[in-house]
Amino acid sequence: MDIASIGGILLAIVGILAGMMIEGGSIGQITQPTAALIVIGGTTGAVMLQFPLKTFLAAVKQAMKIFISSGANGEEVLKQLVGFANKARKSGIVSLDQDLGSVSDPFLKQALMLAIDGTEPSEVRKIMQMELENKAEMEEKIPQVFEAAGGYSPTVGIIGAVLGLIQVMQHLDNINEVGRGIAVAFVATIYGVAMANLICLPAAGKLKIRHREEQMVKEMMLEGVISILEGMNPRMMETKLRTFLLDDN
Repeated sequence: MDIASIGGILLAIVGILAGMMIEGGSIGQITQPTAALIVIGGTTGAVMLQFPLKTFLAAVKQAMKIFISSGANGEEVLKQLVGFANKARKSGIVSLDQDLGSVSDPFLKQALMLAIDGTEPSEVRKIMQMELENKAEMEEKIPQVFEAAGGYSPTVGIIGAVLGLIQVMQHLDNINEVGRGIAVAFVATIYGVAMANLICLPAAGKLKIRHREEQMVKEMMLEGVISILEGMNPRMMETKLRTFLLDDN
């Protein structure tokens, strides 16, 4: 659970609502389902037009990473790699074939299988590095979905406000209704700007951090397998791999 993400969004919402209420406003003034429907529906439609459906759905699925880090724990992976190194040093790298069933990460399992099969270290690095790069390229598109939503939502909010003003202009004979209608119309703009700056853009930034953390762990896995294959001393290997965890949270 990411306390910073949860606390951050709650603090932002509470701060804005509290400031509005101090100035004499009320929550009911900005509770407009129609405006929310216009902003959310219009933004979602624009994003789906820009990105393939597969990318859009992948972004929706990975939204939970903003609040929960589901990637591999760096310390646990490091401990597992050191264990593999000790076993390979005593019984040979082929003995690790018995431990493949306990490896849950597909990337680490594939690298170990290549090593066990006698693949040269340079070839293991080349093959797995290509997979890392391909995966990184796909993952870069996920934050772009949220960045695009952050770009579209303020504009869609303005569209909602204009639509509201059009309705207001039809009741110019009642000045009281005009004033209330204008206030309601601009709620869509608030929703659009808030959606961009409190949700979409911060979410994109957090996902970039999450993906980089996962990539660092994958790079550590690859270096660990290469080190085992080259027969590096487990203690030296642990010191080497720990450099990948300096920024790990």
